[in-house]
Amino acid sequence: MGICASSEQLEHVHETDESIVYVKDEQGRGDREMKSGARKVASLFSQRGKKGPNQDSVILCQGFGMEDGVFCGVFDGHGRCGQFISKLVRDYLPFMILSHRNALLLAAADDDDAAFSDDAARSSSTDSSGNSSPQPSASASAQMLEEWRQACANAFAAMDGELKLQPNLDCAFSGTTAVCAIKQGRDLIIANLGDSRAVLATMSDTGYLQAVQLTVDHKPSVPEEAARIKRSGGRVFGLKDEPGVMRVWLPGENSPGLAMARSLGDMRLKRHGVISAPEVTSRRVTGADLFMVLATDGVWDVLSNEEVVSIVCATPRKQHASKAVVEAAVQRWRAKFPTSRVDDCSAVCLFLHDHTLGTAAAASAAAAAAARKARRAAAATPPAS
Repeated sequence: MGICASSEQLEHVHETDESIVYVKDEQGRGDREMKSGARKVASLFSQRGKKGPNQDSVILCQGFGMEDGVFCGVFDGHGRCGQFISKLVRDYLPFMILSHRNALLLAAADDDDAAFSDDAARSSSTDSSGNSSPQPSASASAQMLEEWRQACANAFAAMDGELKLQPNLDCAFSGTTAVCAIKQGRDLIIANLGDSRAVLATMSDTGYLQAVQLTVDHKPSVPEEAARIKRSGGRVFGLKDEPGVMRVWLPGENSPGLAMARSLGDMRLKRHGVISAPEVTSRRVTGADLFMVLATDGVWDVLSNEEVVSIVCATPRKQHASKAVVEAAVQRWRAKFPTSRVDDCSAVCLFLHDHTLGTAAAASAAAAAAARKARRAAAATPPAS
């Protein structure tokens, strides 16, 4: 059995760089119109480093899960077949998540129908007053988020299983990271696996731009990750020439030296603590939240969260934001590691509101300034005698 994902009414639109894909929604719009609309929602950019083929892949899907729903993801391949694995996961994982979520919805609908039938029977025999009605155990919003969380967990597991079945793809020591964001109305669901990262830009109550890291880098240096690997017989240590970089090694041989604790693929290490289970979190978008950045470790290895957020905010045109981040990362690589080969660098900037970044920042700053002024005025007002 191989990968099977429905792509009915969906079409991949590639940039010149095959690492970037936009997915058409069901409105039947032309490529130019669709990509123009997509760039109002997000900015995507990927640049090959100096280590060989570009193993990064990025994607934006509009109309995902709901009419104005969005899926975006960044995938960083590694190993001999990393570029093929990252693209395969990019092309299928979004639709596997959607498929698993639809399956959960159908199961929930069947349960609701059965519960309704049982309640009706009980009502006719034991309760003729009609004065009481059952209350739901959780809000509809909480249930929706839980469905997405479960769908992501199921889809990642299924995707990892499907990689084993690809006839001409060696996944023994090759794999990919995955960091994905799903926007459903005001709700964000973030699924992360590996050492790519998601960061949110938001305005504080005092009017300052803040960078909020939404994911944890799944590196072997994280104590919980290292403990799991060691319990499974894997080894964790850094090389002499890079002692600060912890890597995962097989029990009896000095390979492969994987620099992450979770991934899709890397099948030889799956018996030794490297897992494919993502961390899935959620967040309700507020008026103070401006945008989020998903990027591969080629960006985060040289730029801080705050620097990336500031670069995006300082970019005059939103569609150029991710390119500005990547170009800044490449420049920093050359300055910080002049003797090292620049890594592949990719980023997606997902804008959370329709207004421009400058307008959003100015509005939030103005509101915060007004609040500070009101607090100062209240503090200066003498109490009534």
